Amino acid sequence: MKNILQNKHIRASGKTFSLKDYKTDYRNGLKDEKLLRKEVEEYSNRIAALQEALYAQGKYSVLVVLQAIDGAGKDSCIKHVLSGVNPQGCEVTSFKQPSREELDHDFIWRTYQRLPGRGKIGIFNRSYYEEVLITKVHRELIPLQHIPGFETVSQADRKFWKDRYRSINEMERHLVKNGTVIIKVFLNLSKKEQKNRFLERISNPEKQWKFNYTDLEERKLWNKYQSAYEDMIRETSTKHAPWYVVPADDQWISRALFGELLLETLQSLDLSFPVLNAEEKKLVLKAKEELEGEE
Repeated sequence: MKNILQNKHIRASGKTFSLKDYKTDYRNGLKDEKLLRKEVEEYSNRIAALQEALYAQGKYSVLVVLQAIDGAGKDSCIKHVLSGVNPQGCEVTSFKQPSREELDHDFIWRTYQRLPGRGKIGIFNRSYYEEVLITKVHRELIPLQHIPGFETVSQADRKFWKDRYRSINEMERHLVKNGTVIIKVFLNLSKKEQKNRFLERISNPEKQWKFNYTDLEERKLWNKYQSAYEDMIRETSTKHAPWYVVPADDQWISRALFGELLLETLQSLDLSFPVLNAEEKKLVLKAKEELEGEE
């Protein structure tokens, strides 16, 4: 299968990263939506087959981290690309406002509880990265976390955020060393397209439930969020856990790129089903004989 979207062009550059260098409406000459739909379906089927081998082998786990501004299409990416995967081998977790119990622990604790086990794919719809995004834009949230030495907003200085980035990088490095493959995807949506999607939700009675007026309040902080995303990717796109910046203005493009990326990652693991040893094969043949010999 030819990779029609060339996802290697969307890998973030780390310390030199700048959002302005990454498009939101990338098509690479491809304009046939039917072809994109077909590709996404093929990716989904092949991912489902590889997930079976991932589970049977029981060696690796795969963590997919999805981050984006409201309306970028995280849910639809998950729905279309992972629709064929066995639910027993894939878990999607959406992280909302932290609970009282979660605030009583460090900022990574609540997500650590939901990490995928060996043989499984875990999808984080938002993640521990919210703690360098929402809390960076809304710094008034920091004192609510009761961190010693950070009782006021002004105490959350540059070193505070550097330490958080370092904690994330060290945690991800630890996971990778222990068999977790991490795929981090930022869906890069333009402000114009977000407006279009909000208007679509408001105009469609079947989608109005998705819209919350607070989404509009957050939109007013667009530039602050873009700056926070840029800092996040610059500080945490590493060799062992890189960020991929996926153009999200066209949802079929973002779904196809996401599917291609996940498929290539699974293929790189050289997955295979376990091979029985001689004694196990004897028992299988014995079981076959017994079953066929039943009256």
